[in-house]
Amino acid sequence: MLQENIWLLSLAIVTSVTTADVSYYNCACEGESCRGKTCVGRACFVTEELLFDSRKIHRVRGCFNYHVIEQCSGKTEITRVECCYANYCNQNVTIFTLEKAVEINLILVIVLPVVLFLILLMVFAFLFWKLKESSRKKSLARLIDFGNIDIVNASTVGDSTLGDLLDDNCTTGSGSGLPFLVQRTVARQVTLLKCVGKGRYGEVWRGTWQGENVAVKIFSSRDEQSWFRETEIYNTVLLRHENILAFIASDMTSRNSSTQLWLITHYYDNGSLYDYLQRTTIDPEECLQLAVSIICGLVHLHVEIFGTQGKPAIAHRDLKSRNILVKANKQCCIADLGLAVVHSQNGDYLDIGNNPRVGTKRYMAPEVLDETIRTDSFESYKQTDVWAYGLVLWEICRRTIINGMVEDYKPPFFDMVPHDPSFEDMKKVVCVDQQRPNIPNTWHLHKVLSELTKTMRECWFQSPSARLTALRIKKTLNNLKNSLDQRSTISMNNLKTHD
Repeated sequence: MLQENIWLLSLAIVTSVTTADVSYYNCACEGESCRGKTCVGRACFVTEELLFDSRKIHRVRGCFNYHVIEQCSGKTEITRVECCYANYCNQNVTIFTLEKAVEINLILVIVLPVVLFLILLMVFAFLFWKLKESSRKKSLARLIDFGNIDIVNASTVGDSTLGDLLDDNCTTGSGSGLPFLVQRTVARQVTLLKCVGKGRYGEVWRGTWQGENVAVKIFSSRDEQSWFRETEIYNTVLLRHENILAFIASDMTSRNSSTQLWLITHYYDNGSLYDYLQRTTIDPEECLQLAVSIICGLVHLHVEIFGTQGKPAIAHRDLKSRNILVKANKQCCIADLGLAVVHSQNGDYLDIGNNPRVGTKRYMAPEVLDETIRTDSFESYKQTDVWAYGLVLWEICRRTIINGMVEDYKPPFFDMVPHDPSFEDMKKVVCVDQQRPNIPNTWHLHKVLSELTKTMRECWFQSPSARLTALRIKKTLNNLKNSLDQRSTISMNNLKTHD
């Protein structure tokens, strides 16, 4: 024992002496090779080794006297070495990264198989969906009208090249626009000519593509979700219908060192219904034609068509005269699907989208204004569309000539709320006071306006469930139109007989 103490004392003395620029330190010693609890060396060390079987850490403390640099740099996936240079500096050192390594290895062993299984499941689900989509897109696009399936001719008078191109691609079930690669080609060949409209969410330009007019809706960067939503719906749903704005292409392009979001559609010289009504007066027959064409478009949106050649049901959520365009033949088509809600009865799937934008306050239904709408029910969104349709109907009727009299164009509730009404303004008028747009007595003097007045009032019930459905409105207005056509035919025949 005395000899051992003398040996330790001699080593301790050596550590206090520096010769040839070499320093020695007292170090904690822990492990099978230790003669005691301390040792003297040129470096103190701690080594830790991960033991997989026992999931423990084997730790050793001691001194290095030879090949210090090499030994201190030792490091593998399961061992770590840490050196220090001061008396007993290794006494309380632990290498925490090894504990982390234990956790990571345990996670990999337990979680990795589960993650791999989920990834494989997702891959199979994606492949199944792609296979189903491919099968659907090989079918002929067909649309519904009173329960009958009719093949739609995508071209319109004067569309020539553009119409032919759309015909060739859209009747193959490839969505309502061109194939993606063709869309990008078209977008890069469009020349912008004139800005024809501006809103808080972007601009609309008249452009040309291969000598033909197209409309280019350029979204502002803050309304990216609306662009994405419209692009998504137009490219995945068979929307080809004469009363839905004809979609051509969508692209993200760079102009003037900034990124622009484009939606390219057919162009109509008459512009929006809002613009058209401000500069044009109409007769009762034109009034009915506009009303019928809008409700036909809304019915096509609302109805789900089943099967591989079908489409989900869609609610517009922002129907108004600014979002309806007037064609040269005085038919209307519905535009702006940026807020649309999609519903499929297969699995009761409801896709509300991810758009922070809200609808137009002036056209909001009572249940939207007082926030009682059932957001989990697709029927609720269709009922708000019917409310808005009633307001659009009122706008059309105001510009209809009856006995030589016609009203100036005014938006709904023009005499009850400010020019740019707030949410609270509309809530007070529609929900609290339960007011509705004024209906002049002269409208009851003509069969068409009298019938349309009755229809719009049934669109404005406070209770959403009491309102007419779009399909019921379509049938009513078509019956009215047919009766007028029959009367006109009889009158013509009587004139011929008299002659």
